[in-house]
Amino acid sequence: MTSAALVLTGSPALAPLLARGALRSPFKRPRPDADYPRTRLVLPGVRVDLSRLAAYERVCGFATGDDALPVTYPHVLGFPLAMRLMSDRRFPLPLLGLVHTSIEITRHTSLPATGEYELAVHVEGLAPHRRGTQATVVTEVRGAGEVVWESRSTYLARHRTGSAAARPAGDEPGGLPEVAEWRIAEDVGRRYGAASGDRNPIHLHPLTARLFGFPRAIAHGMWTVARCLAAHGVPQSARVRAEFRAPVLLPGTVEYAARDGRFELRGGGRTHVEGRVDRLG
Repeated sequence: MTSAALVLTGSPALAPLLARGALRSPFKRPRPDADYPRTRLVLPGVRVDLSRLAAYERVCGFATGDDALPVTYPHVLGFPLAMRLMSDRRFPLPLLGLVHTSIEITRHTSLPATGEYELAVHVEGLAPHRRGTQATVVTEVRGAGEVVWESRSTYLARHRTGSAAARPAGDEPGGLPEVAEWRIAEDVGRRYGAASGDRNPIHLHPLTARLFGFPRAIAHGMWTVARCLAAHGVPQSARVRAEFRAPVLLPGTVEYAARDGRFELRGGGRTHVEGRVDRLG
């Protein structure tokens, strides 16, 4: 359970948090039974920077200038709070190399871009993963006192587990029909990082990505799902689930496939992202 809420007076600056998390990463010893921060961070009075929103919409493929926020944008608003928790010395997973593996978003109603919101973020817990240990981070957005948007994200720290688990279902491409082919530029990670604030080095340059075992920089998981949802469309009240199955190397060419609320991003004989959109109500 989380402890009493800590109310913040402003959104944490990401650069110092990233630096702090990077410095502490070599000393972290991830394991599923480790302790983790129980604080629930709350940030009231949040308003959207419309120029930053427009940059996000452009890099992800959403229409610019819409009255409502893209369904994935509240994740960007809550990310600095999540980073504050994940860079804390009590958080047992190393921030450097941490991989976003899944997200579930519930949007109860549309969120006006000019609205005022309250954010709340906490770590729900840790769990074993076939490739290491993962943490679940919960984000809530309130408008006029009501929860209007919420998400559960899992983040993986890769390490030896002593077991050889089978590959999960979904690593091989499914049967969804191809809708479009996208060529993804080498600088997408840097552009998305500038718009979102997520400058994890695995997304920025080949050299920094190689330090964590990737042959080239990889696209942000949240960019890949946002790009899919921009093409797919999402009802005003909906639940979105996405699993990030395999990294998208930059630059690269991928296929977007979709049918009956399901979508995939695939390439090179593998499924990179697998998800679905369900209307609520």
